[in-house]
Amino acid sequence: MAKFAYRARNWNGKLISGVLDMADKQQVINSIKESGLVPIMVVQKRESLIDEFFKKILGRASSKQVSNITRELSTMMTAGLPLTDSLALLRGQVKEGTTMFEIMDYALKTVQGGQSLGMALGKYKNVFGEAYVASINAGEEGGVLEEILAKLADNLENEEEFKGKIKGAMIYPVIVIIGMIAVSIIMMIVVIPKLMTMYNDFGTKMPPATIALMAISNFMAKTWFLMPVFLVGGIFAYKFGEKSKIFRTRKDKFILKLPIWGPLMNKTIIANTTRTLSMLTAAGISLNQSLNIVASVAGNEIYYDAYIKISERVQKGFDVASSFEDAGIFPMIVTQMVTTGEATGKLDDVLMRVSNFFKVEAEQSVKALTAAIEPLIMIVLGIGVAFLIIAVLMPIYNLTSQF
Repeated sequence: MAKFAYRARNWNGKLISGVLDMADKQQVINSIKESGLVPIMVVQKRESLIDEFFKKILGRASSKQVSNITRELSTMMTAGLPLTDSLALLRGQVKEGTTMFEIMDYALKTVQGGQSLGMALGKYKNVFGEAYVASINAGEEGGVLEEILAKLADNLENEEEFKGKIKGAMIYPVIVIIGMIAVSIIMMIVVIPKLMTMYNDFGTKMPPATIALMAISNFMAKTWFLMPVFLVGGIFAYKFGEKSKIFRTRKDKFILKLPIWGPLMNKTIIANTTRTLSMLTAAGISLNQSLNIVASVAGNEIYYDAYIKISERVQKGFDVASSFEDAGIFPMIVTQMVTTGEATGKLDDVLMRVSNFFKVEAEQSVKALTAAIEPLIMIVLGIGVAFLIIAVLMPIYNLTSQF
């Protein structure tokens, strides 16, 4: 729905103006005429930048919302409710003005107009993802939309559960690290300069640790206002670099080679991509098209290139297992399982098993990562506190020893 400002005249020639919520301009004109008015002007009313900002921040559709909507739509259609009635009910459950309300409203009107649900959701690929839309299209073409929606709901719920476990495990280390950085900045900018001023007034000899601390503190105290500039500049530089394939490839390759974090990312990507590939092949989408879709949703340039390479080999007639092996980045268990799935004709089931295996492996890696981070944080914290104690107390010791 969009807002349209209009001006019209009644039969007495009186000018009337107002605002209507309609799908398009023609509907507004028809509504004005039906009211016995003569339309003069109809213009779509644009939202202010502030309204658009808050809509994007507060009204955007989350992955959790997509998962819930998919499950509810699947349940309704399985119960025998027509698609249009299901969409109407879902629209009524969503808060008006949000992105999800806009999606449900557009989907309902599109389906009522005789178009497919996949076509409607295709407009919002940035919300649902290419794999989701492709699965919906395949389900409608094959007449198995209810089954596809159920599988999509299962897939999204598994993904949400997996993300929740990783985020939950990382909350404590992230909070501690942020706290350490914040306390260090405050100490260097506010507390240390006052102590150093006092030491200079006494004229005591400064040990090397104190001199180093003074240098760091002076630098941060004089340049603290540049920190936000460097932060924003770094973000813009990163966003600019992300547009370059060379930058993305080098960054992703570096991340995958990091200790502890690299293996976790490898397992997470394999779990997500094999689960998506299983869902797409089960939906009846051709393997070549499924591989291309998975490549686009991998979220990593190295795996994107690998899946594109596999797709090209499959299109040339090579078997899937050897194509996975030729990619050179998948563990042996993946190629072995794919070989089994290809031989038995149950590739989608085998890929789901692979996904579940690496999901468990990734969860164990998260536990190992958090277990490694906690003592590392304590060591770094201990070294930092020891350095501060030496740098701050040594001048006091030198000063008292003079008397």
